[in-house]
Amino acid sequence: MPLVPPSLGYRLFTRIGDLSYDKGTTARQNVDDNLRHVLGEQADPARSASVAREIFRNQARNYYDLFRVASLSEEKIRQLVTVHGLEHIEQALSQGKGLIAVTAHFGNLDVVAQAFALHKYPITVVAEHLKPEKLFQYVTSLRASKGIQIIPADSFLRPIFRTLRQNGIVGIAADRNLTGTGSVVNLFGAPALLPDGHVQLALRTGAPLGFFFSLRRPDNTFEAHIEPPLDLERTGDQERDVRSGMAQIAAVLEKHIGQHPEQWVMFQPIWSVQPRGAAERGQLSPGTEQTSQ
Repeated sequence: MPLVPPSLGYRLFTRIGDLSYDKGTTARQNVDDNLRHVLGEQADPARSASVAREIFRNQARNYYDLFRVASLSEEKIRQLVTVHGLEHIEQALSQGKGLIAVTAHFGNLDVVAQAFALHKYPITVVAEHLKPEKLFQYVTSLRASKGIQIIPADSFLRPIFRTLRQNGIVGIAADRNLTGTGSVVNLFGAPALLPDGHVQLALRTGAPLGFFFSLRRPDNTFEAHIEPPLDLERTGDQERDVRSGMAQIAAVLEKHIGQHPEQWVMFQPIWSVQPRGAAERGQLSPGTEQTSQ
């Protein structure tokens, strides 16, 4: 793939995205369910279908970028990625406690993340532990090619704390729950189960927590948007403070996903997943926000 020029590669992978949309019944159902919440039940079916197809296309384009990211030069990455809000990183790191960078499966992370690696920040990213192991190691080698450390979500947390102690950046996705635990929060008007480890980590370590979002432009260049760190409540009541932080997380997710739903490449259902034991405890009653144990 690194040998395939972008003019051909993006056309090829856009077509792969179309085929995936046409054939991927379960994935398409999950995307449709997510979009019903984002766009609303009354959304025009034609528009919903168009947005869903574009999600599949964008994810396919992301795979093309992943396959070629290791071969991109530093100069090429700088040409491809425009960063907005870099001063917020410097502001956060000036506290000496590192930075927890919360992001989502949005835009393109594989190329955009390399732009931050070029600034020589120590960066550790928590990623899904893909199977088989050979696939995980291959994908990790691509994503880590410019110096980013990748650790699986089911591994020990020592590298995360080490990165924060080194005043580095820890990257964690806020929109996909890989462990079956987390917080049920109101997202686009309905209860959704989201991971809350990033909020708990910020409260425990005192590290600032800020949102990073990437955006794919029509010409397949990228924008990186860095928001100021969230002002988390630290009352000493852990459960309350986590709920408050997660409400802020949900608001930022709604802002960016609502503006560009076609760039939210999420193929797992967000609103139909319950925390472990939730059915017995009734945790997903409409309108409630609870933190699972």
